[in-house]
Amino acid sequence: MADIIQLLPDHVANQIAAGEVVQRPASVVKELLENAIDAGANSIKLIVKDAGKALIQVIDNGKGMSATDARLSFERHATSKIRSAEDLFSLNTKGFRGEALASIAAIAHVELKTKLDDDELGTLIEIEGSTIKSQDVTVTPKGTSLSVKNLFFNIPARRNFLKSNNVELRHIIDEFHRVALAHPNITFAMYHNGSESFNLPESNYRQRIVNIFGGKTNEKLVPVEEETEVLKISGFVGKPEFAKRTKSEQFFFVNNRFIKSAYLNHAINSAYEGLVKDGSYPSYFLNLTVDPKTIDINIHPTKTEIKFDDEHTLYAILRSSVKHSLGQFNIAPVLDFDRDNNLDTPYDYKDKNASTPTIEVDRTFNPFQDEKPVSKSSGVSTSYRKEPAAQWESLYVGLESKSTKVEHDFSEIEFESESENASLFSEDKLVETTQTTYQLHNKYIISTIKSGMLILDQHRSHQRVLYEGFLKHLTVKEAVSQQLLFPLTLEFTSTEMESLSQLKEDLEHTGFVFSSFKDKAIEITGVPINVPESEVSIILEQLISDVEQEVPDSNFSATDLLAKSMSKSLAIKTGQSLTRFEQEHLVNSLFACKEPSVSPTNRITFITMSVDDFDKKFM
Repeated sequence: MADIIQLLPDHVANQIAAGEVVQRPASVVKELLENAIDAGANSIKLIVKDAGKALIQVIDNGKGMSATDARLSFERHATSKIRSAEDLFSLNTKGFRGEALASIAAIAHVELKTKLDDDELGTLIEIEGSTIKSQDVTVTPKGTSLSVKNLFFNIPARRNFLKSNNVELRHIIDEFHRVALAHPNITFAMYHNGSESFNLPESNYRQRIVNIFGGKTNEKLVPVEEETEVLKISGFVGKPEFAKRTKSEQFFFVNNRFIKSAYLNHAINSAYEGLVKDGSYPSYFLNLTVDPKTIDINIHPTKTEIKFDDEHTLYAILRSSVKHSLGQFNIAPVLDFDRDNNLDTPYDYKDKNASTPTIEVDRTFNPFQDEKPVSKSSGVSTSYRKEPAAQWESLYVGLESKSTKVEHDFSEIEFESESENASLFSEDKLVETTQTTYQLHNKYIISTIKSGMLILDQHRSHQRVLYEGFLKHLTVKEAVSQQLLFPLTLEFTSTEMESLSQLKEDLEHTGFVFSSFKDKAIEITGVPINVPESEVSIILEQLISDVEQEVPDSNFSATDLLAKSMSKSLAIKTGQSLTRFEQEHLVNSLFACKEPSVSPTNRITFITMSVDDFDKKFM
């Protein structure tokens, strides 16, 4: 039998590795930004065109590379980060595998410019699909500039699987946020299609969070500080009342590296237990510092998963630290039912000495006397006599004398007679209207039908009614809007603004009127006619959450997503009591829909039970 195992060519192996390292443009951004940080840069620029499909360029002022290192950096497993396997347990750098640049160069056009501080000239290398096209000397400032153009140019199948520009840009911004939050001591800037998206100066951690997520974030933050022999925790958590409907503001950093950990996330959620509503997620920006020997990073190519030696201890410390911070800043309520607030000493009296109270007794007081002195201090004896209560006959005293002066002949006065309403039907022929709908546990509506009984889920049924109504408005583009007396201003993060700008036109077709659409804030002057002003922020947050979870692309209808999201937010909730008229109107509206049997999320809206079904129950 012939030998069948053979070594793969380098360019094939590089493309296979690229499938693990480079999944989308955001993966390239992550690798290049981390390389710039490892190079010791204190100023990093990210330039992106067409959501990274056309260009991704990272410019840093780090130490740069020599001509030999620049050429060698594109070889697989070529790295300056580690020397032996033991170094994996004492990592202080972002990268260590040496596969990123080789994988990127295998699927894109790459241009590298780099120069050491002591050299007069730098090095320029151009690579296309792992093939080096040229290597020359060039004039360039200290540091490195690496441009990645035409990503996946030689793998058309991978390029076709990329999402729309809005979705890919949102992933790039997420990666940019993760790196920028981990290093507030570095200046970051990001440009997309020639316009500046972020300009983050060197600052402390709190200022970096505010610069990224907006000015109003400052009032939402509660500091967390804890240091033990095992773990050091620093950072901020969000106040419970500002919990969001998405997980967009949840960040864990271990030794300045962003990680994802469902176990540690559960520790945070347990600390917020009872403080956050269901379906809402608390914000947190926490830095965990541990001994590098107690963690294993070499698990996944993206390096976002970490194994800890003692996860249970970290869980307990993290949970107690967050709980302590929430209680220390009076965020968590004190449930002491035996405590009486009236017994608390006011702050103005805490340093004063207690004095003996003075008691004054009126020794001349006689409760059986009709007269009694009011005050002795004034020196004037004033008295008060209790008058006997007047009888009801006194109300009519004097009427007789007045009537003698003016006499009225009441026989001449005409009174308006009561109006008579004629009826087309005699009383015995009047048809009494009987109630045909009933509400059960403020959740289901029961209605009688010819064959038996109809049971509706009021929340799902109203979702279907609103969903088809919104679809009609979005299609016809003639929605009715009610103007607000005062404009409503709402602030969002850059990522959330990208999602809203994508749906702005469809929102206007449902009845929203925007007077301004700035970088991190929108001003609303009109809302759909059935949307209360207090629900606007909730609806938009729910919409952003749905956009991020659905991840719509060119094959997904944004109109359908918007109609589903708004109908879910505005539908009658379980537990809401409905009047008889509202119950009947909901039943009639549901069966006027084109598809009354299912909700917008394809869940059953009603069931029927025939008389035969009841008969079987009693057999």
